[in-house]
Amino acid sequence: GPFIGLFIGMCGCRRTAIMGGMLNSLGWILSAYASDVHYLFLTFGVTAGIGSGMVYLPAVVMVGQYFQKRRALAQGLSTTGTGFGAFLMTALMKYLCIEFGWRNTMFIQGAISLNLCVCGALMRPLSPKDIVSEKHVLRSNSEGNHAKGLSHSAETIKSRGVLSEELEKKGTANEEVLDSVQHIEIGSKSQSERSLHGLRILKTVSQMMVTVRKGFAIWYSSYFGAASLFTNRVFVAFIIWALFAYSSFVIPFIHLPEIVKQYNLPSQNNIFPLTSIIAIVHIFGKVILGIISDLPCISTWNVFLMANFTLVTCILTLPLMQTYVSLAVVCALIGFSSGYFSLMPVVTEDLVGTKHLANAYGIIICANGISALFGPPFAGWIYDITHKYDFSFYISGLLYMVGIIFLFIQPCIQKKQTREKPAEGAEV
Repeated sequence: GPFIGLFIGMCGCRRTAIMGGMLNSLGWILSAYASDVHYLFLTFGVTAGIGSGMVYLPAVVMVGQYFQKRRALAQGLSTTGTGFGAFLMTALMKYLCIEFGWRNTMFIQGAISLNLCVCGALMRPLSPKDIVSEKHVLRSNSEGNHAKGLSHSAETIKSRGVLSEELEKKGTANEEVLDSVQHIEIGSKSQSERSLHGLRILKTVSQMMVTVRKGFAIWYSSYFGAASLFTNRVFVAFIIWALFAYSSFVIPFIHLPEIVKQYNLPSQNNIFPLTSIIAIVHIFGKVILGIISDLPCISTWNVFLMANFTLVTCILTLPLMQTYVSLAVVCALIGFSSGYFSLMPVVTEDLVGTKHLANAYGIIICANGISALFGPPFAGWIYDITHKYDFSFYISGLLYMVGIIFLFIQPCIQKKQTREKPAEGAEV
């Protein structure tokens, strides 16, 4: 996440997404030649994983740049594709594996992933007309100069033709002199064209170097400079919250099948799995919470906090439910409240601004990744010690609650500090 923000600062969202689509496709194709799991760590985990990250972060940033009035709804609609894609691609992958085998399925999925490059090509900058007009003017000027040069060369050729006709009458000695002069002129023209081509290459390289330096300077200042994102205490609290949030959302997907077996509910769960209830309602939760957040009388920050409180309450109460209906209701609430994921880019942009959205959201993605990486093994370790699934929900829910409380208190502290500073200045 943080390093993808560097790519966005240097290359822009469009090029970063196109490169990510190519890298993701390459990871799938190389995974088809896997002979062991360690090979897949590099091809599928690292290569395809970085590629998908290079597509996801530019998509979030571009939606934030294009939409200002209904940002939450726009982010909610744009991220619903992940939910629908999970359902559709899971069914398609199962069918392809049965028909063609898993290696050929990897090739097919690599070809499908190339569509990410098409999606990245649609991420146009906000003001492309000015850039196109400038390029058109430059091209028209260059074409005009080229046409003038061609007309001038045609006139010289005509004049040379007349002279050559006159000189043919005079003798062969003058023809040899004219031929040598023409060769010299052609050679000088080719040398001038080569020098112009070299100057264009140098200009392109210099422009690329300026862009790279500018992007790296913005990236470096966002993390280590005077305008560091870590000086924003509310954003730091947001990072701490992200370190605990995603693991609590992942744990139900891991333990719910075992809880269903423990309560002897496999027949009902096979008809409509509880994890599918979470996934389906999660899609609608993103859109509905986005619509609510865009209402003029409602704060996006308050909706975000309320959804988090609802989710952590469901996580803590889920082990207490022992019937399929009660579990289904809690899972539906988990799916709906977890729709706050669509509000995360909006909250991040409100905290740091559009300029630093790529770098800031890259940090949030990194924190969520750490949470998803260590959360499930931690839950399994708790089960190995206690031999019960309940404590995994309780401990992860309490840690999640600590992150929410810290996120809730920090803005209040910052408001008090901003109110006290003018009072101190007035006393002085």
